[in-house]
Amino acid sequence: MTPDDRQVQVLFEAAKAVQANAYAPYSHFHVGAAIRTTSGAVYASCNVENAAYPQGVCAEGGALSMMISAGDRRVAEVLVIGEGELLCTPCGGCRQKLREFADLDVLVHVAGPEGVRRTFTIDELLPASFGPGHLLDPTEA
Repeated sequence: MTPDDRQVQVLFEAAKAVQANAYAPYSHFHVGAAIRTTSGAVYASCNVENAAYPQGVCAEGGALSMMISAGDRRVAEVLVIGEGELLCTPCGGCRQKLREFADLDVLVHVAGPEGVRRTFTIDELLPASFGPGHLLDPTEA
């Protein structure tokens, strides 16, 4: 096992653990996400639904909020785990949220219960994206 494989395994285990805590009484679709930052810290969260559907929180958004609350600012790697046969890629809103804190070449691993199914870059998930560099001085982005 290479160091990168170990890091992906840590993300997988963290995402799978929090996926079990998802609050999904409406969709019954439990999602977990884990983010490794450039500092090496790992933040994991699950989806939290709400009867007023737009008020729910995606797993990725929850993990990003934890990251920011802890003082970290840059995403190094992401893993998202979902149920079912289809790939559980981040939704459009979460792709944009990840883009805010991740370089375009950051890897996003998409997993099912058995492990990683496919890996994308942020740029593949959100091509020709609008990001901080469009608004900030490049030295601040």
